[in-house]
Amino acid sequence: MGIFSRKNDDTATAAPTEVNPDLAAVTGEYEIDPAHTTIGFVARHAMVTNVKGSFQDFTGTLHLDGTDPSRSTATIDVVMDSIDTGNADRDGHLKSSDFFKTDEFPTMTFRTTKAEALGGDDYRITGDLTVLGTTKPLTIDLEFNGAATDPFGNQRVGFEGKAEILRSEWGLTWNAALETGGVLVSDKIKLNFDISAIRKA
Repeated sequence: MGIFSRKNDDTATAAPTEVNPDLAAVTGEYEIDPAHTTIGFVARHAMVTNVKGSFQDFTGTLHLDGTDPSRSTATIDVVMDSIDTGNADRDGHLKSSDFFKTDEFPTMTFRTTKAEALGGDDYRITGDLTVLGTTKPLTIDLEFNGAATDPFGNQRVGFEGKAEILRSEWGLTWNAALETGGVLVSDKIKLNFDISAIRKA
């Protein structure tokens, strides 16, 4: 039994699922802790190497219901102007009209629409990802890393997640052809998440 509801195609004959007391204990409202959370991405550059980046300014919430996991939800709001790839010129290009148009579309959002358990600590959530005013479904595979109370008395939960998207599906189509064939920036983007969230008082 996990944080999110376990998928079962034989609902007519399935026995009631016993609630894990440890999971019931994490039921509550949480805020994502930006200081200990990473929302990152990886893109292939010039067909030969990977460029990694992340967003430095974001907010998010989790609603975890250990006694009725299907009611668990998540929201994330990302300030696109906070993109950081370790290179100011590249970051400026990503903020420009060639890519994220941050002046016109300052925020990227994600809202869950479905969640399921895959067994053990593995889960899968699906939600609406909005970029450049375009909303499409995104599926994220998650691993629940557990819950703990930190030295300051904060009750925390942790998740690691990953997903892959085609950026062109959200209107991110800028590219440049290479003399040797191929393109400068891959269409496929890998997303990675390391999330720490603090339970609200």
